[in-house]
Amino acid sequence: MCLPISWLVVLFVSLLIYFTMDLDDIIYLSSLLFSIGFGNIFRKIQNKSNKRCLATIVGVVIVLIVCGKHTLHPILCTLINSFIISKCNARFCHILSFSFTFAYLLFARCTSYFGFPEVTGHANLVQMILTLKLVGLAFEVHDSERTKSRLDDFDDSDAPSAYLETYVITRPSVADVFHYAFCYIGVLTGPYYKYKTYWDLFYTRHAEFTPCFEQTIERIKFVPLYMILFSLSTWLFPLRYVGSEEFYRDSSFLYRVLYAYPCFFSYRMRLYVGFILSECVCTMAGLGAYPARTQPKPGKGPTQDFASLVSLAASSDQAKQEVYNFETVNTVNVWKAESDPTVRGSMRYWNISVQYWLAAYVYHRFPKKSLRLFIVFVVSALWHGVYSGYYVSLCSVPLYLPVEDIFVTNFWKKEESRIQQYCWTSCLFFMKTYQFAYWGTTFQLLRISAILKYLISIYFLPYLLTGSMFLLGMYLKNVRVKNH
Repeated sequence: MCLPISWLVVLFVSLLIYFTMDLDDIIYLSSLLFSIGFGNIFRKIQNKSNKRCLATIVGVVIVLIVCGKHTLHPILCTLINSFIISKCNARFCHILSFSFTFAYLLFARCTSYFGFPEVTGHANLVQMILTLKLVGLAFEVHDSERTKSRLDDFDDSDAPSAYLETYVITRPSVADVFHYAFCYIGVLTGPYYKYKTYWDLFYTRHAEFTPCFEQTIERIKFVPLYMILFSLSTWLFPLRYVGSEEFYRDSSFLYRVLYAYPCFFSYRMRLYVGFILSECVCTMAGLGAYPARTQPKPGKGPTQDFASLVSLAASSDQAKQEVYNFETVNTVNVWKAESDPTVRGSMRYWNISVQYWLAAYVYHRFPKKSLRLFIVFVVSALWHGVYSGYYVSLCSVPLYLPVEDIFVTNFWKKEESRIQQYCWTSCLFFMKTYQFAYWGTTFQLLRISAILKYLISIYFLPYLLTGSMFLLGMYLKNVRVKNH
């Protein structure tokens, strides 16, 4: 498939940018690009056992290159989880895995306090995605065992249907867990995918009938543009300027408020590059390819018509005619994330596979409904790291969402006039972009001293706006109720 000349020019410029990066970023990005290219070779291997072992070997080599001596952390974490998942009682293996893995993740971030070398940023990323996979696998085992016990109550005629609908997995061995954890696909930055999705890569023929190369090109075509925008933005508006004395001495209040926008823009562009390249590793290897009619969801996989998976496995002719997609490994929808006027709406299209993990294994499992949303963001902050910025940023979101909901449910969705709807859309979009810009900036500032210094310089404007929105929303809501 030939690429347009204009796209090749942009790619050339982006490569020039690429080689101006520091060594760690070059190694990291090179590993992603290698993984994408290797997928074309990997996909053609026919022997399932050899294919699986090769995926693990390549994954371990990538981890060794990126993490160096810190590779000990993911190996140790995986070995202990392998025992928990394969040997412990399925009724509570998910609780043990969750507790141990997040405790180890916390320890890995604090190794310097215990006299060990500090873990590098890229080693931290490997540990982060490993945490999701191992804990997610423990939940899959727990759910599968519960389902199997319930299947005993079905008649023979009903059991196969129920079995397919629940997508039960066989309990993995220690070796299975290790293979899944260190498969080169997603070992650096994800996306998160279930053990069943990993298993289907080797034991189904979906990838054989899917245009993997074309799907990869379709996804990767905007990456050079995002790289250029990221480089320009960080050059013109570096985040380090916010930490300097000149920023507070020489800039006005309005400039300090608006500076958050390009800082978050740079952060978004960088993440878009990482998200999309991670998706491309999956699409080139064929992981996550499922029939479109099974309605695959990011992170989860097929959600309906499970019987078709069996019929397609039995008939190559039928499988060739099927339409497949990679929605299971979809990580970001840039257009929808950027254009949706609400925070809640935009978040649905951002880091989607991780959002699924948080929803499936934290939100829906936490017993107290009123605290579920807050707990999700606390777990998300803990997953990201130990810096104050993660908690200030992520734990501010649950405070804003109920305020936004007042306007969405009582005004935006109820207005019949197009002009009024447009006005509400504009107001919500303005608030969304500013809140995201503020959260993104505090997320990157990391330390509480830097965050407080910035907040004081803008007079705690984000929180004043949120409080004012709440009071205004409640007042307008009461006025509307009285008028009706």
